[in-house]
Amino acid sequence: MMDLRRLALVVVTVAVTVVGEFGCGCFGNVLTLNVLRKFAGHGKNLSALRAHDIRRHGRLLSTIGVDLPLGGNGHPSETGLYFAKIGLGNPSKDYYVQVDTGSDILWVNCAGCDKCPTKSDLGLGLTLYDPKKSSTSSLVYCDQDFCTSTYDGPLPGCKPNLQCQYNVVYGDGSSTAGYFVKDDMKLEQVTGNLQSRSTNGTVVFGCGARQSGELGSSNEALDGILGFGQANSSIISQLAASGKVKKSFAHCLDNIEGGGIFAIGEVVSPKVKRTPMVQNQAHYNIVLKDIEVGGDLLRLPSDIFDSGDQKGTIVDSGTTLAYLPSSIYEPLMTKILSQQPALNLHTVEDQFTCFQFVGSVDSGFPVIKFHFEDSLVLTVFPHEYTFQIRVSIIYIF
Repeated sequence: MMDLRRLALVVVTVAVTVVGEFGCGCFGNVLTLNVLRKFAGHGKNLSALRAHDIRRHGRLLSTIGVDLPLGGNGHPSETGLYFAKIGLGNPSKDYYVQVDTGSDILWVNCAGCDKCPTKSDLGLGLTLYDPKKSSTSSLVYCDQDFCTSTYDGPLPGCKPNLQCQYNVVYGDGSSTAGYFVKDDMKLEQVTGNLQSRSTNGTVVFGCGARQSGELGSSNEALDGILGFGQANSSIISQLAASGKVKKSFAHCLDNIEGGGIFAIGEVVSPKVKRTPMVQNQAHYNIVLKDIEVGGDLLRLPSDIFDSGDQKGTIVDSGTTLAYLPSSIYEPLMTKILSQQPALNLHTVEDQFTCFQFVGSVDSGFPVIKFHFEDSLVLTVFPHEYTFQIRVSIIYIF
C-alpha cells in the first residue's frame, strides 16, 4: 500500500471541522453516545496507527433518535479509535465499547471469559457483563428469528435450547467468540436543545466467552465493540426495527476540545448537505467524483474506486487514517508539493515523508477539495492535511 495516510488524516480532520461549524447539539427524537478517544495521551505514533488500520482492514446534530456522547480528537499522533460508554442490563452497568460502522454486532466481554483483558492501559475500568446478574437478560437460541436471520437460515445441527453462537476472526489473527443474549440497553434520548432523558431499548448482543490476539491485550483493551453496520444484527438496525429511531446516524466530532456525539436517528436540525450511499454494498460506501487541488481538478478515471462488485469509497469509523489508491495519491502529492519545489524532503519512521517549513502552511500550500455525488464538497485546508510531528517545524502529509 502506498503512503496514503496523509489524506486519511485529511478526511478525519475535515469531517470534524465541517460538523464542528454547527456545534454538537441535537434536536428531535435522537439517541446519543458520548465518544472517547482510544489513544488519548498515549503518544500513539504514526506507524502504530497505520499498523492498526492494516489489521482492521482485514475485519471488516438534531435528530430523531439517540445521541452517544463521544470523546477524542482527530490528531494523528494521539487518536486511534473512538469509543463510547453504554449501559447494559438491569440494574444497568457501564461498558466502554468501540463505535464501529464497519462491523455488524455489539459484543462485550462476559463473566467467565477465557483470556479476556482485566485491565486497560487507556485508564479505563473494565467490566465483565454477567447475564445471571441482570433481571432482564435472556439467552438467544439457534432456532429463534435473530439467529436464523443473522446466519441467513437455520444452523446445521440446531435443536431446542441450543444457544446461538458467534465467532469472529479478524485479519490480524485476533478473534472473539461467545453466544448471543438479549437485554436492556440504556440510551440517552434527545428531548430538546442540550436536553435528554434516559430510555431503554431491548437489544441482542454477543456475550464474549473467549478472546485472542489484540482483543485480549491490555494496551488497547475495551469492554467490546459496538457495531453500526448495515446488517439486521447491528444495533442501529435493531433499534430501527423496534421503532426507537430511523435507520440513519451522524458523527459530530470536535477537533478543538475533543470528543463529540454519535447521533442515531434522523437529522432534523441543523440543515446538513448530503451525499447518497452506494446501494448493495457490504459497507457504507459513497461516490468520490473529483479531487481539486489549488483550483485545478485531478483527472481521475470514472471507475477508479470500483473493484469488481465493490464500488465507491468506504466510510469507516474504526479506521484511523484515510487511504487512496496510488494512482490518485501520487499525482495528488505531486500537485501539492509543486508549490514548494525547493523543499528538502525527509523520510521518518522508514515510511513518512516530512519536510521543514518556516511560515504558515496555509499560505504555502494549496487547498484541497473532495467532490462527492450530489454536489457535496469537503474542503481541506493545509493546516488540516499537515501536522507537526515535533516541537520543531517539521510537517508531514
